[in-house]
Amino acid sequence: MPEMQAPPQIQPRGPNDYLEVMSKVVFQSGMSYKIVESKWPGTQAAFHGFDAAKVAGMTPFDIDQLTQDTRVIRNRRKLESVVSNAQRLLELDSEFGGFQKYLRSHGDFQALVKDLRKQFKFLGDMGCYYYLYVVGEEVPPHEEWQASLKK
Repeated sequence: MPEMQAPPQIQPRGPNDYLEVMSKVVFQSGMSYKIVESKWPGTQAAFHGFDAAKVAGMTPFDIDQLTQDTRVIRNRRKLESVVSNAQRLLELDSEFGGFQKYLRSHGDFQALVKDLRKQFKFLGDMGCYYYLYVVGEEVPPHEEWQASLKK
């Protein structure tokens, strides 16, 4: 069995980058990453290149349209969560003077994960770990983190 490789990290330049990575986590929840990757160019187009302000302004009609769009994964709850997450991300970005400042305002990794799960939809423990790793935030070593979940 081939070893899993760590996903590439990015240096987020603003809310749009944070939203795109978060949205990928949302769509990967319970799905093969290969399916998500194959649909990603269409998903990027459907969500305005993950322009957070544009995504936050999407309406229920826009979501209805996306449920018929074969370029995207047509799970209504996941589509709606991307819009909801964009809205919340922008609120926190404004409240803290930057989304990275929000992420770093927690005492430790566990407190941050707990708050992310509360603030955003479709983010579980694994999704939070993946998300924080990809956006360049400090995460515990993977093996140590996995062992902590079994306790």
